[in-house]
Amino acid sequence: MQMCKPRYLQYTSNTAWIYNFVGRFIMNMHKSDYICRTMSKTDDILKNVVSHAKEYGFVFPSSEIYDGLSAVYDYGQLGSELKNNIKTYWWKSMVQLNENIVGIDSAIFMHPKIWKASGHVDGFNDPMIDNKDSKKRYRADQLIEDKITRYERDGKTDKAAQLQNDLDQAIKDDDLGRLKAIIEDHGIVCPISGTKNWTDVRQFNLMFSTKMGATAEGAEDVYLRPETAQGIFVNFLNVQKSGRMRIPFGIAQIGKAFRNEVIARQFIMRMREFEQMEMQFFVRPGTEMEWYEKWKAARLKWHLALGSNSERYRFHDHVKPAHYANAAVDIEFDFPFGFKEVEGIHSRTDFDLKQHQEFSGKKMQFFDPEINQSYIPYVIETSIGLDRMFLTVLCNAFEEQDLSTEDKKDSRTVLHIHPALAPVKAAILPLTKKDGLPEKARELMDELKLDFNIQYDEKDSIGKRYRRQDAIGTPICITIDHQTLEDNTVTLRHRDSMEQERVKLDDINGILQKTTGWHSLLKKFI
Repeated sequence: MQMCKPRYLQYTSNTAWIYNFVGRFIMNMHKSDYICRTMSKTDDILKNVVSHAKEYGFVFPSSEIYDGLSAVYDYGQLGSELKNNIKTYWWKSMVQLNENIVGIDSAIFMHPKIWKASGHVDGFNDPMIDNKDSKKRYRADQLIEDKITRYERDGKTDKAAQLQNDLDQAIKDDDLGRLKAIIEDHGIVCPISGTKNWTDVRQFNLMFSTKMGATAEGAEDVYLRPETAQGIFVNFLNVQKSGRMRIPFGIAQIGKAFRNEVIARQFIMRMREFEQMEMQFFVRPGTEMEWYEKWKAARLKWHLALGSNSERYRFHDHVKPAHYANAAVDIEFDFPFGFKEVEGIHSRTDFDLKQHQEFSGKKMQFFDPEINQSYIPYVIETSIGLDRMFLTVLCNAFEEQDLSTEDKKDSRTVLHIHPALAPVKAAILPLTKKDGLPEKARELMDELKLDFNIQYDEKDSIGKRYRRQDAIGTPICITIDHQTLEDNTVTLRHRDSMEQERVKLDDINGILQKTTGWHSLLKKFI
């Protein structure tokens, strides 16, 4: 059977990046079995989300005029707004609403001994396999996970379950030979060459290293941090003492991390430069599992508070937790390419603080006055990828609606982003460019922009302007017409329902506060 030739291969050079960054994920699947029937609706959804993200200024491929840089992206004018709103939502719900959680901002460069103590130098590895024909490198476990997804889409649930069990057992046993055997047994081929000519599976360290020093001879090897958590652990006593914190308490941080990902895949799901939102919660030893369950529930509630369908989320327990953990679970979201991790909750025990105590020679103990005892606290970690959360919001919000009637064909693309996260809170639209309507609209614009991110648009018909705002997720459009000049009322048009209502100008600020403000969203956590 012939491979399908997707429409986006015929696009102009302006959208050719979609083929480069997403098309390879869709097209370069196994040539023997990833045929036309598997070019499913879910693949089209991902392609459309990625195309939409660029067209409307959410995400651009980095260095695009130089043909891009693999697995690196830039956030555009609307993407940076949405990203900042997600960070604000996390920070407010984590730090502002919890008296015993505070925030810090640690440096990206840290003493190299930290990464030795944490285990990253010796153990921060992924199982990699090369195809001898294409010379391309892949993560062995992700090749197998892709096969599981295809089995599920083909209705072969028993095969998918058995393959998942085999993968879990191989990972649990650190059996690299078994991973290769699974790849061979299930006929998994290279997405580029279509062959099964594989090397052995081996471990590959993911940290970026660089030099720090005034001269080349005296320069010291340092690393770009692969996670933000260690910046919290090494500041544990600084925060505890300066803030007079008592167990249990948490330290939160939002920051960049860097990993030398070999595989550029699934858009912004897996990048070399990314942002994390992490909170380390320090607890008394022996109480960690109770807090672990509490944070599992709290973090899922945070996701669902945005109005997401609960069926698109699930918990996935780690078969083999990392060396520092005695329990670990992922919150997974059902992306167009299957369930993937968005956030991890880990019971890290006292591993990190104990390691830093040993390697630094400084005590990392807390004196607990309630039990008159000193101890190294245990830690519950919640870690969410900001970029993955961004993609979650886009995939959850994106909809192509057919609005056709018997008399007229019509459609719209709309982003049902929660109003509190929406990049633009409202659009002000004068019905015409004359008769004093633009001046009246500008007056309202000047008043509202003190509190909200507002767009002004007077180009094209009012219907086209509504569609543009729908496409970027603007919750409310405010139309200034001739009646406004008479009675100071405007037409409010709501994004999701497309319903319109007449309201007073004096009520607009309050309506926007209630609709798009943080109060109603954060109240769900009190």
